[in-house]
Amino acid sequence: MITFKGGCLCQAVRYETTAEPLNQRVCHCHECQKAIGAAFNARVLMRIDDVSITGPINTYYSSETLERGACSHCGSSVFSRRASAGVIGLTVGSMDDSSLFKPDMHFWVSSKQPWLELTDGLPQHLEAPPSKGY
Repeated sequence: MITFKGGCLCQAVRYETTAEPLNQRVCHCHECQKAIGAAFNARVLMRIDDVSITGPINTYYSSETLERGACSHCGSSVFSRRASAGVIGLTVGSMDDSSLFKPDMHFWVSSKQPWLELTDGLPQHLEAPPSKGY
């Protein structure tokens, strides 16, 4: 059983889950680039009920259904949550051991930074990946 643990830069926010991820993906959309402050958002998608989060979180709805969470002290991006689907995406950069991340695809590659070459052989979707309801 893998335990995903992590938190923010100042360690005021912490999370943990031992559940199996729904998926592990890399999003290249402009919205994620802005929210994360990087070329892409690598995230592990979990069921909300399977993740324990403690600490001071500020949230922001970046779309009608997607809420992003960051530490209210240091500002580190920690998650994106789609409550209507019951899922939460933990940012890989906030994980204590990011080597646990095993991506299964890239999506929104139509917005990928032009200098970034994807050579890992993973499936690529120009926009959103095929939906499984979350």
